[in-house]
Amino acid sequence: MDLTKRIGQRLRAARQEQKLSLSDLSSRTNSLSKSRISNYEQGIRRMGLEEAQELSIALGTVTPTYLMCLDDTDPLSARERELVEYFRQTDERGQENIMNVARAERDHPPALVEPSEESPEAPEE
Repeated sequence: MDLTKRIGQRLRAARQEQKLSLSDLSSRTNSLSKSRISNYEQGIRRMGLEEAQELSIALGTVTPTYLMCLDDTDPLSARERELVEYFRQTDERGQENIMNVARAERDHPPALVEPSEESPEAPEE
């Protein structure tokens, strides 16, 4: 498959995964129109590095190198994508709650419990 078409498929998949319309994605960028983004997705035009950077920032879930097919590693796991989706779907208060939980977990990771060879028995009465 032509590289320009593969780049377009990655862009479309990233946009659709977030349930964004072309207009939605365009409004998240500084300079890209919905027709320009559509041309990228259809493989009519190939985006440059600056456009890949702008689109990756607007999408927030892919890197410019991933969009340009220079890196086949998806930057987020399925679980991380799920968390991003929850974050985006909630209001400002909910987003702040999510951030507070994340900060608390980072600052106080759960202690690892070493498994014992024998489980303690309950004392006899």
